[in-house]
Amino acid sequence: MTYCVGVLLDNGIVFASDSRTHAGVDNFARFCKMTVFERPGDRVIVMLSSGNLAGTQAVVSRLRQRNERTDVPNLWGAQSMFDAVYLVSDAMREVDQRDGRYLAQSDIGFNASFIIGGQIGAEAPRLFRIYAEGNFIEAAEETPYLQTGETKYGKPVIDWAITPDTPLNEAAKCVLVSFDSTMRSNLSVGMPIDLLCYAKDSLAVRMCRRLDEGDPYFNALSQQWSEGTRAVFAQLPNPSWPAR
Repeated sequence: MTYCVGVLLDNGIVFASDSRTHAGVDNFARFCKMTVFERPGDRVIVMLSSGNLAGTQAVVSRLRQRNERTDVPNLWGAQSMFDAVYLVSDAMREVDQRDGRYLAQSDIGFNASFIIGGQIGAEAPRLFRIYAEGNFIEAAEETPYLQTGETKYGKPVIDWAITPDTPLNEAAKCVLVSFDSTMRSNLSVGMPIDLLCYAKDSLAVRMCRRLDEGDPYFNALSQQWSEGTRAVFAQLPNPSWPAR
């Protein structure tokens, strides 16, 4: 399992992904699930991957190979984020077409999926989620965030705290609390957490970091959130009971 989230805001996009993968309860490993395609001054495209690791790595490698060629459509030539998403979707279907029938022989499906967002040129930043079948949806003002993987534990805090006009740093803080809630409830999601904040119209990555086990900021955030939650809970009124 994994947990990835992208949040589309008026002033940019926040991306975050965990790094834990597993094939059974005794086979855990760490792999980065965030891929960045950056050409400063022109475009920033960020991909977060979930699902079958071999499938997601094959898709990313195929995209990187195409970026080195001028005779095929590639992410460097995409005119919009919509075009970029189509290229990722096409790469997913090509990998599935090659490997899918062999995976099916072992009752394994091509379940790779992606969150992809960023900005190309003067177009406004956009955020998409691509499903394993290659179809996709786009974030909007009514639903400014998209998640993949183990989403249920981290969703409530994002619903409570995030609006389109939330500042980037506030949204990043909320996303990290979302990860803390998820990791407390599901051992298949784990650190390091890769966190990237893209500022609208910057066309460059300037805020990106990895939070590993024991990170002082993350530990302080987790502790203060827990203490604050307990303090608010203690202040809530007790239920009233009818006389019997």
